[in-house]
Amino acid sequence: MTPRTRLPHLIMAAGMLYFLVPLLWIVIAATKSQADLVASPAMWFGDTFNLFDNLGRLFREDDGVYGHWLANTALYSGASAVGATLLAALAGYGLARFSFWGKRFFETALLGMIMVPATALVLPTYLILSELEVVNTAWAVILPSLLSPFGTYLVRVYVAEGVPVELLDAARLDRASELRIFWQVVVPMIRPVLVTVFLFTLVSTWNNYFLPLVMLSDTELFPLTVGLTTWFNTAQQEAGTRVLFDLVVTGSLLAIVPLVIAFVLLQRFWRSGAATGALR
Repeated sequence: MTPRTRLPHLIMAAGMLYFLVPLLWIVIAATKSQADLVASPAMWFGDTFNLFDNLGRLFREDDGVYGHWLANTALYSGASAVGATLLAALAGYGLARFSFWGKRFFETALLGMIMVPATALVLPTYLILSELEVVNTAWAVILPSLLSPFGTYLVRVYVAEGVPVELLDAARLDRASELRIFWQVVVPMIRPVLVTVFLFTLVSTWNNYFLPLVMLSDTELFPLTVGLTTWFNTAQQEAGTRVLFDLVVTGSLLAIVPLVIAFVLLQRFWRSGAATGALR
């Protein structure tokens, strides 16, 4: 390591440590009993290995409501990610390769929507969905998550730079319909960016707290973020005890696992996309 590269490596190491320490803490804390969470050092294991016992209690607490929260989160995130990716692909491709009246306005509006924080739209969205009578249903979480302005812009840029117009014209000369061109020509070429949009939406919806907090009042419909927060608040209100803290920690650790699996399974599409771009 030369003196010139030492500082960037140190900064990178500090950043990795910053993100790894909380993850390491939650992994260690999930193996502790309720008593060890209080008595043992924060960054070291307790006297007993209680991970499997904590997992068993986690799914038995409140008649197994954690399983409902996990299933709800998977439903909200999966449906939102698939829908948002499809809409972003269609809209991004249309903006990149078609000319129509008002196109510049839509592109400018798209950039403006990226600048607006999602939390600022929650209350107006609640008022709209309450008029449609879908508040306190799964649709109240899924429908607002289907719109991804950043994903649409990302697809638009990728199509404009990575999908040759000549290839589309050749397909049209072969009398392929626009829908067939999109599914059989464009989609395979933009697969890496579609995976990116899918993962961004999946993670965003999986970790979303404010939207389901406002939209949902039925405990059975809560996602993990809201459900674990209710347990945490209950634990804080218990006088002189730390009831449920070990379950909150274990539930938080388990909530991370599906996202890690999704990244591991889908990262090969990024590698294939990078290799295709290098050979193009």
